[in-house]
Amino acid sequence: MSDELSDFFALPPFKADEALVKLRRDLRELKALAEKGSGDVVRFEWRGLPAIELRVQAGDQPALAVSVAKKPSQRPDWARRSLSSSAEVRKFVDDVKRSLKQWDDED
Repeated sequence: MSDELSDFFALPPFKADEALVKLRRDLRELKALAEKGSGDVVRFEWRGLPAIELRVQAGDQPALAVSVAKKPSQRPDWARRSLSSSAEVRKFVDDVKRSLKQWDDED
């Protein structure tokens, strides 16, 4: 009986491909970012400078590998993370919004 209940309350499995599609849409809605390229690595630029890279991470557990420039430049210093749940993806979008505000304030 307890196994049945734990299955009932279990979160749905994370689908990295679907999460990537939603994340790309969410980032495109932020007018400051421009999507560049397609294929394995999706890049977003801020004012023509590389700012974000996204890719589906191969492995046993589905995840998204994301890289965010600490400050956009031609050769940025990347902060890398792995997102393995919908909650982490939502937090990532919030972090990107904060970064965009910070980058605008610095200019």
